[in-house]
Amino acid sequence: MNSLNINQCLHTYIGELEYQEAYKMQQVVHSKVSSGLVSNSLILLEHPHVFTLGRRGQDTDVLASKSKLASLGVSIHYSDRGGQATYHGPGQLLGYPIINLKQAGLGPLKYVRALENIINSTLSIFGIKSSSSDRPTGVWVGEKKIAAIGIRVNRGVTMHGFALNVNPDQSYFDHIVPCGLPGAKVTTMENEMPTSVTVSEVLPILVEQFGINFGWAMKKTGNLI
Repeated sequence: MNSLNINQCLHTYIGELEYQEAYKMQQVVHSKVSSGLVSNSLILLEHPHVFTLGRRGQDTDVLASKSKLASLGVSIHYSDRGGQATYHGPGQLLGYPIINLKQAGLGPLKYVRALENIINSTLSIFGIKSSSSDRPTGVWVGEKKIAAIGIRVNRGVTMHGFALNVNPDQSYFDHIVPCGLPGAKVTTMENEMPTSVTVSEVLPILVEQFGINFGWAMKKTGNLI
């Protein structure tokens, strides 16, 4: 980890981690990537139940009362990512790429499109037909959203990333205006497949597609901080 390889991306799956703790981890890795101390990195994880509001999010995007949130076991966090309200929880695969965009030869918009392509190609391998063309940012199966994307770029290096619905409890989405789109419907990989699927099954495929898309060798590591 001490020698920088611009043709390599480190990746780790850390299981379930509280949102604010994951944000602190992102900050540490972001500092290292920005300073050229480590290669581009991909943090993969799941969160306990949480609603997050991006820079364009409003309190009214959360439809549940405080008592309802308490009964659901959901916390709310305000995030410096782009976008509006979204839900994260068990069964949803979060990817937080910490990437030097200049080294990657990308601007923010092309980077977002790359994330969409990675998710679309991953879903295709599982037999799910999805699209991002002529749609709000993210990945869609028909009229239903299966993955959300929200990023931040600081000092030319990315934070936050994508949330792919593998097999989460969809009922939690009923308590927000997802991504600021009233009436928007969501779906999961499990809903779109004839068999069940788990995050652990999706992980290696997504990591592989991530490397293929960016042209990087993906190197697994147990500790990015």
